[in-house]
Amino acid sequence: MAKHGKKYRAVAEKVDRTKRYTLEEAVQLVRELKVAKFDESVDVAVNLGVDPRHADQMVRGAVVLPHGTGKTVRVAVFAKGDKAKEAEEAGADIVGAEDLAAKIEQGFLDFDKAIATPDMMGVVGRLGKILGPRGLMPNPRVGTVTMDVAKAVKELKAGKIEFRVEKAGIVHASIGKTSMSPEQLRDNLVEFLSTILRLKPATSKGTYLKGVSLATTMGPSIRLDAVAIANQLR
Repeated sequence: MAKHGKKYRAVAEKVDRTKRYTLEEAVQLVRELKVAKFDESVDVAVNLGVDPRHADQMVRGAVVLPHGTGKTVRVAVFAKGDKAKEAEEAGADIVGAEDLAAKIEQGFLDFDKAIATPDMMGVVGRLGKILGPRGLMPNPRVGTVTMDVAKAVKELKAGKIEFRVEKAGIVHASIGKTSMSPEQLRDNLVEFLSTILRLKPATSKGTYLKGVSLATTMGPSIRLDAVAIANQLR
């Protein structure tokens, strides 16, 4: 839908551009900013006082949202033997080893997240050019290269999201759906922002949490009071 559509304009009028909203106000309001007929995602953008060009200022991690993302996550697992069986029992959608790698090389990408046991990384590494650009590469830093595949599968299915700061110092994430209650959205948002605050690099000088905004997939964004949030969640 065009941003200048009648419905968008009507919804945009509900947002006071000059105001910095509290967490509670923002999660209440964002549900009213739905433009599309489908259940839109609620997305957060966080502007951080870091320079991601420096490795020691790279903010990256993962968080399990208390109420999930509202999306069904299809999980692929690279594992063999007992670990493959463990992954299947935990609810993985696709489990394989060299056979799965070959399938992916032929164009199969019907999954949202990938997990691998460490011994499979030789095989998975060859898929870097396919999986890397799509954000599907298993990574030990976010817990997707692990021997505990059952735990990793369950966490991803329950709403574990990964995030990393982009070049401009901004972190984007989807923290739920407009069909969720304000309380559920608030819990998810607090968990996400608390995690970001905990990951503040020691070398980050000045204001760390510079800006926070919330928006639906198609709707206008709401700017939050970053200073108040940083104090609230400290």
